[in-house]
Formats: sequence, structure tokens, C-alpha cells
Amino acid sequence: MYLDSAKKVEIFEKYGENAQDTGSVESQVALFTYRIQHLTEHLKQNHKDFGTARALTKMVGRRRKLLKYLYNKDITRYRALIKALGLRK
Repeated sequence: MYLDSAKKVEIFEKYGENAQDTGSVESQVALFTYRIQHLTEHLKQNHKDFGTARALTKMVGRRRKLLKYLYNKDITRYRALIKALGLRK
């Protein structure tokens, strides 16, 4: 599987306050970004997988909502997260 518990803990340690910080906006956005990148690569190989395409679209929307929340709440944390993840905003 592409996302095991060890990889999740690594993402949460890097972007959250600690390994158990699964609820912070930064850690959730980082996890969504990792999953979006994986699904994008999958869809490059399997362009007719419409279920995955729909899941990818929904995931991008969820990430966008979280980023909008963070933008409105704390602009400095938003800018730091965008820079760390390499997103284009």
C-alpha cells in the first residue's frame, strides 16, 4: 500500500507539532497533498479510472477548503505551509 502508518507518522511529525497531531490544519493539508500526488500519478497511467478521478477532485476541494480556512485564520502559517509543500499559491 502506498500510505502505511509509518508514512502517516512521518508526515504528521514533519508538519504537525508531534506524531499524534493529526488534527492540525497543516498536517491534514500535508496528508491530502501526499495522497493527491499519488492519485495524480495513478491517473497518468490509468486515464479511464473515473472513480479515482472523482475521488481526486473531492480531495482537492477538501484541501482547498482547509487552505482557505488557514488563510483567513493565520496568513503567516498559510504562507509557510504553501512554501513547505511547494504549492503554487
